[in-house]
Amino acid sequence: MTGYVGFKQVSSSAELKNLLDKLATDKSYYFVRSPHAVSGICMKLPDEFFPGFEGQMFNADRELRWKKQGSAYQALVLSRVEADLEGFEPIGDNWECCDRAAYFHGIDETKFPKSFIYKGENDEKLDFNNISIGQRYFQEKRTATVHFVALTVRSIND
Repeated sequence: MTGYVGFKQVSSSAELKNLLDKLATDKSYYFVRSPHAVSGICMKLPDEFFPGFEGQMFNADRELRWKKQGSAYQALVLSRVEADLEGFEPIGDNWECCDRAAYFHGIDETKFPKSFIYKGENDEKLDFNNISIGQRYFQEKRTATVHFVALTVRSIND
């Protein structure tokens, strides 16, 4: 499958929010990081964390990552489709991507100091076994070097 990798400078958190709204689908997940805490995997953008220091939104088509740079944000998109990516500058043009399974830790596992959180659209806790998330590898076709690994939403049949 052919992939697309691009970046864009976003001038404000309001512009970032508009970009997220534009690229989100009805099955998008968010993960936002601040220096002192993380949001967990959420089905809606967590207001108490947004815009945070950095974060990501992912769905079956793409992952959008952002990171604060001064008063602006750098946005990186890792996508299997190019639609609706106005203003993004491509990074290379020879990307291939493939999807793989991913494993998430349960809330009772002791890999983290606090339990990892999975939240639904109404902030209810979700069973991580019911979240179908995978990984999408982006590799440069000529060298077959994997440069990015994005999160993706997989269908139940994958």
